[in-house]
Order: sequence, then C-alpha cells, then structure tokens
Amino acid sequence: MVDMNEIDKRFDIHEIAKNKKQELDRFACTIYCCHSTGCKSSGSDDLISLMKSAIVEHGLEGKVRIVPTGCMGLCAQGPLVRVEIKGQKDVLYKRLEPLVARIIISEHVAPALSKLEEGEEFVLPEFLNKYVLSLDLPFFTKQEKVVLKQAGHLDPEDIQEYIAHGGYLALEKVLKTMTPAEVAAEIKKSGLRGRGGAGFPTGLKWELAAKVPTVDEKFIICNGDEGDPGAYMDRSILESNPHDVIEGMMIAAYAIGATEGWFYIRAEYPLAVERIEKAIKACKKNRLLGNNIMGTDFCFNIDIRLGAGAFVCGEETALIHSIEGKRGTPRPRPPYPTEVGLWDKPSCINNVETLANVPSIILKGADWFASFGTETSKGTKVFALTGQVEHSGLIEVPMGTTIDTIVNEIGGGVPNGKKLKAVQTGGPSGGVIPADKINLPVCYEELKKVGSIMGSGGMIVMDDTADMVDIAKFYLDFTVDESCGKCAPCRIGGKQMLLLLEKIAKGRGTPKDIEDLRKIAVAMQKASLCGLGQTAPNPVLSTLRYFGEEYEAKVAANSKEVK
Repeated sequence: MVDMNEIDKRFDIHEIAKNKKQELDRFACTIYCCHSTGCKSSGSDDLISLMKSAIVEHGLEGKVRIVPTGCMGLCAQGPLVRVEIKGQKDVLYKRLEPLVARIIISEHVAPALSKLEEGEEFVLPEFLNKYVLSLDLPFFTKQEKVVLKQAGHLDPEDIQEYIAHGGYLALEKVLKTMTPAEVAAEIKKSGLRGRGGAGFPTGLKWELAAKVPTVDEKFIICNGDEGDPGAYMDRSILESNPHDVIEGMMIAAYAIGATEGWFYIRAEYPLAVERIEKAIKACKKNRLLGNNIMGTDFCFNIDIRLGAGAFVCGEETALIHSIEGKRGTPRPRPPYPTEVGLWDKPSCINNVETLANVPSIILKGADWFASFGTETSKGTKVFALTGQVEHSGLIEVPMGTTIDTIVNEIGGGVPNGKKLKAVQTGGPSGGVIPADKINLPVCYEELKKVGSIMGSGGMIVMDDTADMVDIAKFYLDFTVDESCGKCAPCRIGGKQMLLLLEKIAKGRGTPKDIEDLRKIAVAMQKASLCGLGQTAPNPVLSTLRYFGEEYEAKVAANSKEVK
C-alpha cells in the first residue's frame, strides 16, 4: 500500500529544507571552490579533484565537504577557494595552484579541525597568508547583495541546498496566499525595473500582460542573450544560482497567467545552459514544474532555446523570431509582445537579473527592496567591472552608488600609476563618462543625462592611455557587424559612420567628417527600427561630447600634412 503522506513529505519544501540542513550541519568544514566559467578556465576542476583526494588521505570524510560553487566576484584573482570552519573566521584563497590546494588541506583544514576539537586556537601558517584575500576589502564590504547573495555560498546543481537556503518559499507564498494581481502589484510597488537595459517597470509590464485576454495560452520568456563585450552578469547569475531565476520566472508566470516558459540563452554559455537544464530536471523530479504545483491549480513548464550569438537577438521581437526558428530580426512595435508575441500569443519577456530579484522581493516585501537605490531607480544592480581597474570582477551595489565608489573603492582604483580617464557603461549601446563626472550616481536617469545608459550592466574602466577615437571605432565596428541589416538607417548609417571614424583615426579626416558623424548619428537615433540602431551612435556621440579635442587633434594633424 502506497503511503501518500510519505510521498507528500518527499516533495514538501519544508521537509526537504529540514533534512538538508541536518545533513549540512554534520560537516565541521565546508570548502567552496569557485566553479564558474572564469575559474574553471583557470583550473578549478583540478583543484576540486586534488582537494577531494587530500580529504580522503587525511581521513576527513564526513567532516569536510567540497562544494563546486558559482562566481565569488573577484574574477581577476581566480581560481578562488573559500574555507569555512565552524568557530573560525572564513578564509578566502586566491590564484590557487594544485600544490597549494593540497597544502591547504594538510596545513589549514586538518590542523584547524584537530585543534578546535581539543579546544585550542588555530593560527594560519605564515606561508599561506600570501594566498589569502582579505574579506575586509572594500570590494566585499561596500557591496549590497540581493541577486548575488548566495553566489559562491551554495552548490548551484543541488536543488535541496537551494531549498535549505529558503528557495521556493516565495513561490509557495504567492501560490497559496496571493492572487496574481497582488503579485504584480507588489512588484510594481517595489520599483523593480527591467535589468536588461531599457529599465521598463517590471510590475507594470506584468499588469499589462495579465490584462491581455487569451483563449488558450500565454508565455513568459527569460532573456539570457547577453552580448555586450565585457559583460557577463547574466551568465554568472545562471551559473551561480539557476533556481533563483527559475523561481522568479514561475512567479512571473503566475502573475500574468502563463503556463509555459522559455529560457533563451546564448549557446556560447555552455555551463550556464548545463546548470539551467539540470535545475529544470530537478524541479520536475521534485514536482516544482508540471501540473498542480505545490498542490494548487498552477501548472507550468519550461523549455530552453539557444541563441547563435546574434547581438540583435537581445531585442525582444528579434528574440521571439529566433525562438520560433526564424531569422532573428526585429519588427515594428506596436503591437508589443505582451499583446502579440511568441507564436502570436501574449508574451512577457524579462531579463535574467530582473527575474532573480523577484523571490527576494516577494519574501522580504516591496518596501524592503525600495529602501535601496534612488527615487526612480530602486534596488541594486549587478555590474561586470572590467578594464583598467585593480579589482575587476562581478559586483552588486545599490542603485545611485557613485562611479567614484565603484571604481576607486570597490575596484581599488586604476593600477600601475595611471589616471582614470573615462568609464564606459551600457556596452556598445552606451557611452563614455569622463573622469570629471566621477561623482555621478549610477542610475537610469543620471546616466541618460550624460549620454550613456545602464544597459545590462557592463562597466569598463579606461586609464589615461585610452584613445577615445579608437574606443568609439571599436564599439561601432561591433554594432555594424551585428546589425541585422533589416532597416536602412542602421545598415547604411552605421557603415558610413564607421568609414568616417576609420578615416579620422588614420589621420585623414576633415572637419566636415566630424560634422557628418553627428548628422548621421542623429538620423540613426531617430529612424532605426530597433534599439541596436537607435543606440549604436552613443559611443561616438559621447566621445565627441567629452573628448572632441582628440577628434580635432587628428583632423588638425591631417590639415597640417595637407598644407
């Protein structure tokens, strides 16, 4: 006879959480090894294997567990390993080599556990200190983590560990205590805006999608087509905590009345794809996807589509065409996807980071989330801080944090005695911000005022050796190459601007070329079909605005040669 109560317990998230916590509490030490794309490329697979064998050699099975985890943030210092021993201060190791990884087990973990059992104090050997990264660095202490709160602190491939950390409690709350309208209203009240770049209010988008009448189905789509050079926020979120995004997606589906979800992820992100696939399978196995989820009437399933690396597919309608198996090109809007989307059905598209914010908002409340940020830009934002900065990596800060704080405090400033010249935000669609505007708060409105955008969260620091004409040419060359070619303003205008930039960069430009650059840029902004063409001129216009003398100097040099 099948005991239905026992079956129910197997899939009850509270029972799963209780059992998993008991299991984890048995370990005196947990070693988290960064197993994101960056650290894997630096050799973290070997470190994990060697440390596991060292644990066996020292008879520490059952006392120590090794956890391959997501991004720990300070990517430039990888591979990173964090040792957490009960009763001891956590230790974060940087740039580990295989031999040192084994020594950590023999000279740190094993003796520390032995001394703690005997009631003695353990002091880390001096020779290991050169591999230690202080957790008191501003890089760690100046951040405020919502989306990344569990990144580097759990196994992204273990659904039970996610549940033990409070996973799927937000989903349970909305399914059992809230109406779809109440969910959308709570997200709207929080002030969450789309983290993919446009910054459209998320709750309002959900309300609009929910109001669209439909006789059969609606779709929720997660946009993981991150294509900005130097950006890897969405990839890291998917690698570090895929269930957070899935839970946010399910809550969004409940709010708008969707029964099917789609992940659209770049094929160049194999680890992110693998972890999402495993997470979806684990959800199905634990009855968190499928019919009558958590014993309610809510039914939902998720599928995955891989993008082929086309930057334009980050645009909603081009993305939809790609999922449908068509060429990824945008179409005019309206109608918007919330009315006519995937297979002409109402569809709501949210970015990875946007959805990852949702569970925390539901559990902690809209007011809690709105307490971070500015009047119009609420919450936190994840950035990929790269370029000429001491501590490059993945960070999360409250909206409104100044560029100065991000670059000089969290990032540790420009290295090698160089000076800050500019910061580029928003990728190929953004603009450069000069060093004299370093106190600018990073939020949607303020960035727009200076000719840049938030974008998905790329932030590239440039020192005083950067050539701004070359910088503009680099980004425009990217957008010209990625243009789908559907509309003439982008297809022709971008190419003509690039030819002018190349001419100026080679010292063959004229004053008229600079004037033509501005004219074509304005035409592209006004007449291009989608956001790619409309924003492609931004790097050129912003460098002309703040570093026009560099363009003029190249033109002047040409004038002297002509004379």
